[in-house]
Amino acid sequence: MEKMNGYLEAGLDDVRFIGIFEMGGIGKTTLAKVLYNTLKDQFEASSFLANVKEVSVTRGLVPLQEQLLSEVLMERDLIIWDVHKGINLIRWRLCRKRVLVILDDVDQLEQLQALVGNHDWFGFGSRIIITSRDEHVLKSHGVTNTYKVRGLDYVEALQLFHLKVSKGKQPTDYRVELSKYVVNYAGGLPLAIEVLGSFLCGRSVEEWKSALNRLQEAPNEKVLKVLRISYDGLDRRDKEIFLDIACFFKGKDEDRVRKKLDSCGFNSDIGIRELLDKSLITIVNNKLWMHDLLQEMGWEIVREHHSDKPGKWSRLWLYKDVYHVLSKNMGTDAVEAIIVDVPEMTQLEAKSFSTMSNLRLLEINNVYPSGNLEYLSNNLRYLKWHGYPFNSLPVSFRPEKLFKLNLCSSRIKYLWKGIKPLKELKSMNLSHSCNLIRTPDFTGVPNLERLNLEGCTRLLEVHQSVGTLKRLILLNLKDCRNLVSFPKNVCLMKSLKILCLCGCLKLEKLPQDLGEVECLEELDVGGTAIRQIPPSIVQLVNLKIFSLHGCKGQPPKILSSDFFLSLLLPNKNSDSMCLSFPRFTGLSSLQTLDLSDCNLLEGAIPFDIGSLFSLEAIDLSGNNFVSLPSSINQLLKLKIFCLERCRNLKSLPELPPEIVFVGAEDCTSLETISPSAKLSRSPNIALNFLNCFKLVEDQVSKDNLAVTLMKQWLLEVPNCSSQFHIFLPGNEIPRWFRFRNIGGSVTMRAPRLDNFIGFAVCAVLSLPRCMDRFYSEIRCKLLWGEDDYKFSVAIPSFTTLESDHLWLAYLPRGTFKTHCFRGLTKASFNIFYMGEEFRNASVKMCGVVPLYTEVEDTVYKGQQLWPPIWNPGPSGLRRRGIRNFYTLSWLEGNAARSFQPSACRGCMLKFWPSKIHDI
Repeated sequence: MEKMNGYLEAGLDDVRFIGIFEMGGIGKTTLAKVLYNTLKDQFEASSFLANVKEVSVTRGLVPLQEQLLSEVLMERDLIIWDVHKGINLIRWRLCRKRVLVILDDVDQLEQLQALVGNHDWFGFGSRIIITSRDEHVLKSHGVTNTYKVRGLDYVEALQLFHLKVSKGKQPTDYRVELSKYVVNYAGGLPLAIEVLGSFLCGRSVEEWKSALNRLQEAPNEKVLKVLRISYDGLDRRDKEIFLDIACFFKGKDEDRVRKKLDSCGFNSDIGIRELLDKSLITIVNNKLWMHDLLQEMGWEIVREHHSDKPGKWSRLWLYKDVYHVLSKNMGTDAVEAIIVDVPEMTQLEAKSFSTMSNLRLLEINNVYPSGNLEYLSNNLRYLKWHGYPFNSLPVSFRPEKLFKLNLCSSRIKYLWKGIKPLKELKSMNLSHSCNLIRTPDFTGVPNLERLNLEGCTRLLEVHQSVGTLKRLILLNLKDCRNLVSFPKNVCLMKSLKILCLCGCLKLEKLPQDLGEVECLEELDVGGTAIRQIPPSIVQLVNLKIFSLHGCKGQPPKILSSDFFLSLLLPNKNSDSMCLSFPRFTGLSSLQTLDLSDCNLLEGAIPFDIGSLFSLEAIDLSGNNFVSLPSSINQLLKLKIFCLERCRNLKSLPELPPEIVFVGAEDCTSLETISPSAKLSRSPNIALNFLNCFKLVEDQVSKDNLAVTLMKQWLLEVPNCSSQFHIFLPGNEIPRWFRFRNIGGSVTMRAPRLDNFIGFAVCAVLSLPRCMDRFYSEIRCKLLWGEDDYKFSVAIPSFTTLESDHLWLAYLPRGTFKTHCFRGLTKASFNIFYMGEEFRNASVKMCGVVPLYTEVEDTVYKGQQLWPPIWNPGPSGLRRRGIRNFYTLSWLEGNAARSFQPSACRGCMLKFWPSKIHDI
């Protein structure tokens, strides 16, 4: 540890890479975990990437990149599409963070290049620790600080053994001599000591002798034989669990594995606990792991009696073995499980499955057997066959113990005829099975919990029996574009929580008794032909997410009488048949409402929308109303308000007090914002008025709108970390900005600290036309002396900007280390796109000015706070077919440190903003 501490020197500001190497099982991972648990609290953020080699081989590098970003940034559901984009995101998002990152078990240079790259990927003071069996990999990456792990000496090994076998107490009987023998036998290998110690814990002297006698039978055996002793002491079912994990489930999600094991009757709770107690497996970040040597031991146990005859093994996990067995029809009733990822289209013998009568787990893909599939084992608990090539399941197939059926992207036309008794079946996935026309009769599947039929484009009918599934939690019919009706007895589905009908283009009606599905939490009917929502929907007191995105309905059918009426009344508008709603009163739990692109006209939004007192996000984009109900201001929890492309909207009413983001992009008729709007309770606020030209037409005769809104917000403000951002058309920096300049940089003087509350920054942005800017941002850097402060803010635009736009922001004093201001000299601004500098865009002008109060600011009371910068970036616009609106994330500058919102609770700024009146 002393040598490692010398390498680390965690208090210094340079970025350091430290390598730990030696043979497997010597304790590299243990040392890395100790360092991680000891040091992580000294860093701004941390991440431990376990088993890099295994994950990269089985799943690729992208999941590791996602895990690294998710753990450091504390953001869930991060999605990376390929390794190159992952590299850009890591070096862009982490270059200002002081982080501790540990990469465990690296074996390829490409892994390091994709995950930790160069020193400039990380903020000052970061430490990157890498464990590997291959010293050459570390040197190839330029890691000069390397540490070779030594085995435990006799005293250390004995202490570790006593810790495992008797909780740290030294044995007092004949076990003392036996302990010395065990330690000598293990040869300083920590893994062998831990496993043997766990195995002998709590056993009698006679059992110790018996176990050690086994070792004496092969005194020169390798570690695999040592580990086998612990395996031999397991219960039969625990052995099965161990072998399943070794062959199939290492690195997999613990909860999902437990379900598969339980479906096989293995009682995974006690079994996994036993394996943990005996140090045969570990659980890291809810993933099951075991040492490589233990995994190899499991493989050898499966192969030991028939090393050259895989058809007689209990488990098949390698493609070459599966191909050998299925292509030559060599399967036997010994085969219990086949789980393999077939890399390319492979044709095999269908009759190969007829000899595997005890098969309980089958997971394959890209397999197209020749001939007809006449048999599958009735012992199957889990069947996943991606691209299943047959029209139906075998007639003889009666898997009464089947737990999960996944035939996504299959050629299935029908599953079965009549009723099949599948009482154990809980999950069925037939998504993207484009030949499926009708679902089966579900009468014999009473315990089904999840039914996924997404993308079954030829599906015409869902069997009425689906309404009798009282335990169904999820029903996904997304993009079943030929579905014309939905079962009327939906009221019987008492457990249903998620119902997705998005993209069912021909679906015109919802069941009238839909409101009786009392547990429903998410309902998506976007993109359907529905025009009227049944009144019973107000009974859904648990509904949290409701989407009608793009729900315009089909054009009304023109009858002969309508034709003559249109001649008499030529101005009659067919759009009057837009979506209609019942009253909203009753939807007391609703948090997200999506009514975008629904052709809503003036008066179409129910006047009682203010009764949705739990609503946090609403999307009204792409509609045709002129005004909004005044009751909008009664939505006291509303944070996200999207109005993009509402081109007839003329005015905004008073906004709710908790608003965080208002998106009014392309509201080209918008002229006024209610002067009574109050934003004082919003901890942060971002307003998007891109392409709202009428809103700024009279700015020559009036105060600049952006400045007016910022002044109003500052007068009531916020706590010491609150921020304000606004985007709107404009090509001039407000004249009260003392420090301004043409281009993207401006020089300035350091602010005086007396009564200083923060900076106002401003920039005129010129963005190119016809650019698909999925994610662009403006970055600002403030320089003082040799130090700097950087932050970035997303430019929330989904359309072409017709002219120059103005960005105005307020950054509070609490954002900065104020003792550094004495040397402040310069501010610079740049526009970036997906992490790369946006060369076709430019900052035409920029400005910065410090803001002050006239009375002493008593907020800080001797404490300095460095909170994060708020970034309202539009990352991820779809989730379960429902618009995700804007994801509000926190982006920290390199001069910031970790910040919790509660840290500023009660720290409200109290001042008379006379200086602000001068703006």
